[in-house]
Amino acid sequence: MPTSSSCSIRALWILTNQDTVLFSRRFPVVEKRWRAARERDKSCLEEYNVLPCLPTDSEIAAAFIDRNKREGSSRGFGVRINQSVKGSDSWVDDPITRHIISLCTKKEENRILWPLVLHIKGHYYILVLPLVEPDHLKTYTRMCKRSDCGNAAGADESLSSLLLNLPSITGAFMVGHMIGDIITGDVTEPEIVISAAPSVGGLLDSLTGSIGISARAKPVAAPVAGSTASGAATSGAMASDVPKIGLRPLDRDVIRSFISSAMPFGTPLDLNYTNISAVKINGFSSVDIPPADQKQPAWKPYLYRGKQRILFTIHETVHAAMYDRDEIPDSIKISGQVNCRGELEGLPDVMFPLIGLDTARVELLSFHPCAQVPEHGNEKQALMFSPPLGNFVLMRYQAFCGMGPPIKGFYQLSMVSENEGAFLFKLRLMEGYRAPLSMDFCTVTMPFPRRRVLSFDGTPSIGTVSVAEHLVEWKIITTGRGISGKSVEATFPGTVKFAPWQPQRLPSSGAVFGNMEAEESDAETELTNNMANVEDLLMDKMNKDLQAVDLEEPFCWQAYDYAKVSFKIMGGSLSGMSIDPKSVSIFPAVKAPVEFSTQVTSGDYILWNTLGKCPVAATPKA
Repeated sequence: MPTSSSCSIRALWILTNQDTVLFSRRFPVVEKRWRAARERDKSCLEEYNVLPCLPTDSEIAAAFIDRNKREGSSRGFGVRINQSVKGSDSWVDDPITRHIISLCTKKEENRILWPLVLHIKGHYYILVLPLVEPDHLKTYTRMCKRSDCGNAAGADESLSSLLLNLPSITGAFMVGHMIGDIITGDVTEPEIVISAAPSVGGLLDSLTGSIGISARAKPVAAPVAGSTASGAATSGAMASDVPKIGLRPLDRDVIRSFISSAMPFGTPLDLNYTNISAVKINGFSSVDIPPADQKQPAWKPYLYRGKQRILFTIHETVHAAMYDRDEIPDSIKISGQVNCRGELEGLPDVMFPLIGLDTARVELLSFHPCAQVPEHGNEKQALMFSPPLGNFVLMRYQAFCGMGPPIKGFYQLSMVSENEGAFLFKLRLMEGYRAPLSMDFCTVTMPFPRRRVLSFDGTPSIGTVSVAEHLVEWKIITTGRGISGKSVEATFPGTVKFAPWQPQRLPSSGAVFGNMEAEESDAETELTNNMANVEDLLMDKMNKDLQAVDLEEPFCWQAYDYAKVSFKIMGGSLSGMSIDPKSVSIFPAVKAPVEFSTQVTSGDYILWNTLGKCPVAATPKA
């Protein structure tokens, strides 16, 4: 029987987008525990139709295909609709059923297998089945058959309260995400950026010596330090040659190797791919044994040996929706993280004050398990941690922008004919920003995913323009010609011509949305008779053939006009977060240089067409 704080995995499957099982792994030790728990609770099988044992790979694939048909997609509806069937996930009427699903096998009289954590990465579907108690399964099966919808206030049973009592669900998600990263080759460490100009010797010189002296910031690679000189060299090569895993026979060997080390017998121990790879390559030696009075943490399986230093990088990502409309306020949010690399011998503690925690108006805050965080509330929040090996994320946060938008202005696009549009950009970059903040590059992209661009006409006030088949790209500032200590105004009027419009009727989800063809035909006749604005008529004609909104992406009609901005800002954070290298203390005291840098990049920084449609979420008034 699983305890309240344990996480054990009964099995996992990896399916391709052709709904075939590429890889599977069952854990007999955990399955034996499930069978023992099931034997103690006979009603689990007799009354609640719970699957008695694990299905075969072919049964899993068939059940997954059946669920996709029944629920409309691999994720499912997440809400109860007219087509929902009693006993299905959508019948529960909770969006979490798009991520924690159940499967029914026909061979076992539609018995249920739950909870299956579904993680989609690339072209793969990863299913992870954690061990839960029979009572939890019985509770879920009752939810699948009740007549009322959703999680009503005061209800005796709800899916949210059930999952709160299942920490194994969180562990299963972590396993699924790590497996997804491995099979798609996305196993990377957080980026640490330092200045390449000063020479600090050792590893940094070996990384930057062949490049030459430059005033530009350089990212630090993440080689894992070995316990010996030869081990360090070997592990450095390993870090630079991390396999980019794709559809190769080697995939199964890599996954098997990771599973056998990270979660032997089905219990996750260490899901850090870097730690596991380093241990396999370097092994252990007598010098890796810590002093008797110190306990070696799980995140540092062996000790670092070499030149000592500490590197910090605050990396912020700016997400914005700029409307330039009186009735819709602009929205700008920052997602940030403090990346660290502590190359320190032994098991020291590092402490420093984090500046700007209050002024940054932080909404969410989370820390690495190695950190000890007291109650915060002061301007300078003291943070103590014992650094693990390699690059790691010490802290994550979400905050409001402490300054104005780095790029403000508007974008307008108007269709002057069926195959030609006139557009206008008027932007101001870095207004109100002072040195040392500098913009490294800035690019604006106009995507046209359903129109083929033939040509464009127009000259921007600054920068260069290039055209691809489905987009126009405006490079306002190019790398190497950044701006600092001043604002720049950029305008770009022009026209873009498209290939003749060819309506493409895409199959709509008729079972869910009804007969969209007939409705659109009627709507077209009415609009043709009543619409006085020729531009609106042209836009409607272009958009009427777009695919109906899919529940997978509720805002992606592809009918909205927008431009996307990409940029990088160096020299400081936009939230106000900062670290003073002189305030960093190490216990016991050692001589180790401390370097600090910041980097701000754009996320989804969107300029919505002020003359077109745009999605907006209502926000509560303060």
